[in-house]
This record gives sequence, C-alpha cells and structure tokens, in this order.
Amino acid sequence: MTQDTENYQEPSSLFSTTKDDQAKKLNNLIARAMRLLGQRDHGEAELRRKLLTPPQPFSRPSSYKARQNPDSRRQAVPKEVEEIDPEQVEEVIAYCYQHDWLDDAKFAGRYISGRSNRGLGAQRIRSELTQKGVDKEIINQALEECEVDWCSKAYELATHKFGQPLPTEWKEKSKVLRYLLYRGFFQEEIQSIYRDFEE
Repeated sequence: MTQDTENYQEPSSLFSTTKDDQAKKLNNLIARAMRLLGQRDHGEAELRRKLLTPPQPFSRPSSYKARQNPDSRRQAVPKEVEEIDPEQVEEVIAYCYQHDWLDDAKFAGRYISGRSNRGLGAQRIRSELTQKGVDKEIINQALEECEVDWCSKAYELATHKFGQPLPTEWKEKSKVLRYLLYRGFFQEEIQSIYRDFEE
C-alpha cells in the first residue's frame, strides 16, 4: 500500500498543457519579442515570422576552450523544441501594439531614414520594406512624408564614388547610371545630377 501512495499523482499533473504551461509559453514569447525589438526595429510581419520560427534546437559549446579545441567539444545535445502556438503569437503582437513597441508606420519612417543615409534610393528601400512585409500604402505614405532630397542624395553618392566633376563620356557616364540604378535611384533622379548640378 505504501508503494501505491508513492506512485500516486494528482490528475492535473498528468497533463503537460496546463494553464501554467500556457502562461509560461506566452511569457517566453513576450520576452523573445522584447529581445528582438530591443536589438532593432521590426515590422509586424517580420516580428510575426521570427516569433513563429522556433529557437535554435542545438546548444553551442559555451566555453572558449571548447571552441578552440574541437576534440574536447562535447557533442551538441538536442534541446526539446517547443511547439509555438500561432494564437499566442497573435496575442504577443497585440501586446506589442498596446505598449507601442510595434508600429509599421514608424518602422517604415525610421527604416527609410537609416537606409537613405547609407546611400540607397527610394526604389530599393521600397523593395526592401515590401520584402519585410510592410503594407504598400504605409510605404508610400512614409516615402511621401520623409524629408529626403533624393536628387541630392544621388549627386552626393555619385561624386563620392566617381569624383567631381562627374564623367561626361558615354562609357563612364553609363557606369554612373548603372551604379545609381543598382543603389535604387530612379532614372529621373539620375538624369537630374547632370542637369541640375552642372557647374
């Protein structure tokens, strides 16, 4: 009889998906979202995609010595991969919106500012934001509201790369054209650097 009482378990402990487990998973997802948003801005679609992707299942060797000596490494032990509930991810997205951590319009504005400062044109930035899942209307509005003079940006980039005065021979001029098109500037902006900035 003592053996039966030792093996006895409460009925609630037999189920692994209790409310406490669900709350723990939700808290882990919120912590993960905070970590991702703390590293850099994300759009809603990008954050959702990352939250729906389970964390890496294998642990890395933690010590410096283990990384330097491959023979002394312990075999990576697979961790149990938690299943991610899409409904909980939607709750986390809503929670992020409630706390003003997530806003696609603000994200698009900051993204445009950062990428234009790195010498990219509106066309390339629009493409990148579309790939990140930002709505086209939000992208268009953010591009209209941004205070970037794309013609001046194209001119600065061209003179930095090719020197001043800009080349006027067809062969060299085509290099400038290709370079600026690759960087995401429109044809009109590229033509304006020869038309508007001539000395």
